[in-house]
Amino acid sequence: MEETSHEALWQHVRPERVVWAVAEHEGKRSICPLGWKMRTSGSPPMMAISVAPTRYTHELIVASGAFVLAWPGRGLAEATLFCGTRSGRDTDKFAHTGLTPLPARHIQAPLIKECVANLECRVATQMTSGDHTIFAGEILATWIADQPGQILCTIDHAEGYEFLLEKGGYRFGVVKA
Repeated sequence: MEETSHEALWQHVRPERVVWAVAEHEGKRSICPLGWKMRTSGSPPMMAISVAPTRYTHELIVASGAFVLAWPGRGLAEATLFCGTRSGRDTDKFAHTGLTPLPARHIQAPLIKECVANLECRVATQMTSGDHTIFAGEILATWIADQPGQILCTIDHAEGYEFLLEKGGYRFGVVKA
């Protein structure tokens, strides 16, 4: 074993399932692909996400106090890349990608019809963690697609994954069936 940088470590901890943070406030909305998320509680059910304050989605989460976590499937690699490389401040990500917003039951932010699953979350607490903010959200409602598919992952070159897209330093795939 040898000591290395934390940057080098991230090359060895793939795959990582991709999740989108979806937020809306006063008619403005955005989608932000994230790798940093985790379950934090079973009772009440909670998830935490880590979002950079420079992201427009961060601004919308702070203003609205809520977010949707949406898990994109195999057909959404291009949309994931687009949403992660453009700002919602200047771009309607739903219009550009053709994604379908669906009304959520408890919060303003929309569900995304094309995703495998969607969670409606209300921010319970937040904290600064270096150059990101961790938002812990209580899950208010859980939605699963009628025919859920495979969840999109960021992948390396390891076996066991079906490669879908590589562009701009990002590599996406799904677990082989």
